Amino acid sequence: MMAENPAGKPTEAPAEVSSLAWQKTELARHAKRPYPMEFIQTIFTEFSEIHGDRAFGDDPAMSCGMAHFHGEEVLVIANMKGRTTKEKVHRNFGMPNPEGYRKALRAMKFAEKFERPIFTFIDLTGANPGLGAEERGQAEAIARNLREMARLRVPVIATVTGEGGSGGALALAVADRVLMLENAVYSVISPEACASIMWHDATKRALAAEALRTNSENVLRLGCVDAVIREPVRGAQEDPEEAARLVDEALQHHLRELKGSSTEELVRNRLCRFRNIAQFYSEG
Repeated sequence: MMAENPAGKPTEAPAEVSSLAWQKTELARHAKRPYPMEFIQTIFTEFSEIHGDRAFGDDPAMSCGMAHFHGEEVLVIANMKGRTTKEKVHRNFGMPNPEGYRKALRAMKFAEKFERPIFTFIDLTGANPGLGAEERGQAEAIARNLREMARLRVPVIATVTGEGGSGGALALAVADRVLMLENAVYSVISPEACASIMWHDATKRALAAEALRTNSENVLRLGCVDAVIREPVRGAQEDPEEAARLVDEALQHHLRELKGSSTEELVRNRLCRFRNIAQFYSEG
């Protein structure tokens, strides 16, 4: 298998390797792994959904609503994937459209107005890349969320429960605390897409996952998340209730810490954090 490097010179694609990062990717995609809304239904109470972006329509791939978290009123946001084939098609396989991101931002502005903490839950391969989504301003919707989330004057906690893919995930993750489940993955691009670009061979996905450092240990080491939440033995899919309990404990801990900061400190620290999150380094 031959591929071309950026200089245009043909290079041989490296042999496939056994990759811990790819094993974690497969766990993050496990068919029985709890989805964001399942965590919300276990951890939060009195969830009341908000519909529509007041511009185009209601995106079934994104769910937002007010809820109670240990007696406190909060806003929760999550992308929706669906279990059955019919549900997956209806939810667009969990890939939000621009109206989904605009709905999420509309809900966040409600939370800011009434001083409610915001919790987002992320499990998506990326935003919808389809023609219709691009025509309706997908890039603008994501960019606006990045800017406006950076300025929110309430505590924001984001949790990557499965896959955190590309700008579609980041548009819900500009937060004061970004948490990640032990077997989740967080990356700028999927391993398959990366392998297709680098070596013109999607089967090199495990090699790409290793190079991208998508697994939680590496993402934490790179400073892209603040904490990794431990999962039950063999993964969250084996004991969803215990996984939800561990997430609940982490959310309580980080919310208590954030409440000790003033509004100005929250915004200043959030801006500083994301301005410095992408650092380059070399090995060897």
